[in-house]
Amino acid sequence: MSNLISMIRSETFLRRILVLDGATCVVMGAALLLGAEALSELLAIDGLVLRGAGAVLQPFAAFVFWTASRSAVPAWAVWTIVGLNLLWAVESVASLAVGWLAPNALGVTFVVAQAVAVAVIAELEMMAIRRPAQRTA
Repeated sequence: MSNLISMIRSETFLRRILVLDGATCVVMGAALLLGAEALSELLAIDGLVLRGAGAVLQPFAAFVFWTASRSAVPAWAVWTIVGLNLLWAVESVASLAVGWLAPNALGVTFVVAQAVAVAVIAELEMMAIRRPAQRTA
């Protein structure tokens, strides 16, 4: 188990998670930008909302890739990424809860699934950036 913890807290693991985060943002962003009309009909979510989300993901992905490419990964950048990922996940679910979005069942599933995926990536990034000194004896 301690080997798993050591691996998760390694800089290599952190870089891999950041690259995964950036890649998923590029793919999702492109899908939302290029497929907004089709996805809008399928999910019952306004195409403008989908395009807006896709447009936000592209510069975020660039920042994530920039962070992963540094010779020493800056902790402030990782914590910024984690915070923005968690904000995205919470805001996604909140948009359903307060009625900002009123998608069909497939749309609800889509919004919740991507929120969970983003939250999992944020958790992995948090695990990777935490210092080993936080381990208990």
